[in-house]
Amino acid sequence: MATLAFKLQESLFLRNPDSTELGQKIIKNSVRLIDKLGFEDFTFKKLADEIQSTEASVYRYFENKHRLLLYLIDWYWTWLEYKIDYATNNIRDPKEKLTICLKLLTEEKNQDVYSEVMDGKALQRIVMCEFEKTYLTKQVDNDNKDGVFMPYKTVCRRIAEIIKQVNPSFPFPSTLASTLILSINHQLYYAEHLPSLTDIKFNPQKHYDSLFEFIQVLAFNALNTQDHVE
Repeated sequence: MATLAFKLQESLFLRNPDSTELGQKIIKNSVRLIDKLGFEDFTFKKLADEIQSTEASVYRYFENKHRLLLYLIDWYWTWLEYKIDYATNNIRDPKEKLTICLKLLTEEKNQDVYSEVMDGKALQRIVMCEFEKTYLTKQVDNDNKDGVFMPYKTVCRRIAEIIKQVNPSFPFPSTLASTLILSINHQLYYAEHLPSLTDIKFNPQKHYDSLFEFIQVLAFNALNTQDHVE
């Protein structure tokens, strides 16, 4: 079976973790540990103990844990870009395209049959909890110059392009695209941890559908079109 191998910014790592078995173990187990411990309590020492290696070996791949988090988040957005492109490739109706994109953004992410390394559900939880920590930093401008936010910006641009197709006169396509994406993360987080801030009720069997319904209303109402695709 073919395995997805995304080409990410080389500035993210010192050595490409995809290139070795140890590197892949670092990625697989870092997803599990960050999901379990949270980014603040995650350390390279704990990761090294988990994979029965040395802390120094982890540092051969990543300069620090912030760079590792950026790598995981970039992988997620690159994966979503791939899924969006694949799902909308032959769709002509822009409203249907936008609906498909919103569904892909809001649905629960499962283990991808083409990726043996990434746990989709755990990675989605990491994005929900930790994504904004990648750019709400003092070094954001330098990181941006290094191109590390390009996968996220590419997904936003894809959505913005479809928004312009739905309503060419809408003046804020990029603003709406980034707002929709961040709102998805926020509402999922609120539903689980701060329920008084959202009407999305935490229920793993239902809240993704409720979130999809809300995001559709938000998007299509902003675009002044009610006839979205069900």
